[in-house]
Amino acid sequence: MKKSSIVALILATLAFVGCSKKDLSKTIIVGATPEPHAAILSLIAEDLANDGYTLKIVEFTDYNVPNEAVESGEIDANYFQHLPYMDSFNKEKGYHLVSVAGIHIEPLALYSKKYAKIDEIPNGATIAIPNDPTNEGRALLLLQSAGLIKLNPDAGLTAVPQDIVENAKKLKFTELEAASLPRILQDVDAAVINGNYALPAGLNASKDGLFIEGADSPYVNILCVKDGNQNAEKIQALANALKDKKVKDYINNTYKNGEVVTGFYAGRTHSI
Repeated sequence: MKKSSIVALILATLAFVGCSKKDLSKTIIVGATPEPHAAILSLIAEDLANDGYTLKIVEFTDYNVPNEAVESGEIDANYFQHLPYMDSFNKEKGYHLVSVAGIHIEPLALYSKKYAKIDEIPNGATIAIPNDPTNEGRALLLLQSAGLIKLNPDAGLTAVPQDIVENAKKLKFTELEAASLPRILQDVDAAVINGNYALPAGLNASKDGLFIEGADSPYVNILCVKDGNQNAEKIQALANALKDKKVKDYINNTYKNGEVVTGFYAGRTHSI
């Protein structure tokens, strides 16, 4: 989505609501990927309304535009990413994004349409992984935990295929945009897919995953704003609503197989 498209989308949103400049202090515009982020936000819209705020959710389907929109001030916040991704984005782009609160964890999983068990994956198989820095490293760490590869210990969270030091099955890796991975799953032997793209595609980590990231994952999904806005009254109201028991109960009742796990914590407020 180009910047002009973002502006048009925001203007259309404000026009629909009938917001004036006077109203903007009571309007919270949040960018989110559809599931579970937008669904969780929709859950708290009424609670925010009771506090005098109008919540507007702008849905995005990639990982770049929501951060660009927050940095430029076109939206107030976003809710779609984990902390390592935000930190990486800040470092790469020189942005000033900060975490206000951690809300939930979506365990990463390895999926396949061709094989039912991880040990069935053959020599020379092709595995698709996300191509953004932190999720690529996260995917490779998952494959290492599954015993399929071994990484250079110095690679850390930003590991890339070149950091693989042992690959007994001579696996091949296709690096693709995270959003496209569910669509190409049938064309590869297996793929490591993020939860917010797996869920809309009908993939359940517990039922369909060949190997699943542990629930103690450090990759908690956060409410993100531009540095300087984290203490704004409406942002704090949004954060408090997202950390309410209502959200925890919704996650526990909706994602009973552990596809989404509550991860409330006090967010960091810093810039890189």
